[in-house]
Amino acid sequence: MDIDEVLTTTRAVRKRLDFERPVPREEILDCVRVAIQAPTGSNTQGWHFVAISDPERKRALADLYRKSYEPYAALPGHKWDEEDIRAQRRDSVRSSSRYLADRYHEAPWLVIPVLEGKPPQGAMQAGYWGSLLPAFWSFMLAARARGLGTAWTTLHLAYEEAAAEVLGIPYDRVTQGGMTPVAYYQGDGFQPASRLPAESVVHWESW
Repeated sequence: MDIDEVLTTTRAVRKRLDFERPVPREEILDCVRVAIQAPTGSNTQGWHFVAISDPERKRALADLYRKSYEPYAALPGHKWDEEDIRAQRRDSVRSSSRYLADRYHEAPWLVIPVLEGKPPQGAMQAGYWGSLLPAFWSFMLAARARGLGTAWTTLHLAYEEAAAEVLGIPYDRVTQGGMTPVAYYQGDGFQPASRLPAESVVHWESW
């Protein structure tokens, strides 16, 4: 795949994850090798990736995710006009998110990106997250290029300290930035998603 295809067809994969097919550890490591080429503030390279295949740990993390998912799923959600493209897949997204919540622990791997330190306050916060989240996205792009599906989730972070205890992460000095299942995906490839026109979100010279 060329770069444009990877960038425009890396989707949040939930229902099409193949929970039965093992993913070799080397595939995860290859994705991390790509990910750590991402930008990092002051060249600190303070990122780490916690990759979990142990069934008990996966189930414990999935339980934390579900504990946060239930109140999240009960929220009313955004209200868009029915003609708005953001409303057209609302039911599908809700169904697939429920599917993942129910089966999260079955993924061959769960991967959590973490960054040394704790998020600062104010303007410095953007720089802090900018040293982790591009690497996490690069990990997902590398996974896509290798036929692997991912889904960037953050709901377990409501119980970040409990997740840190499960994984032995030093919570007082290391921060988690999300979590993704990693599995080969089933079926054919993916198409670009329906998005608002670029012309509607670009502001030339000023807002």
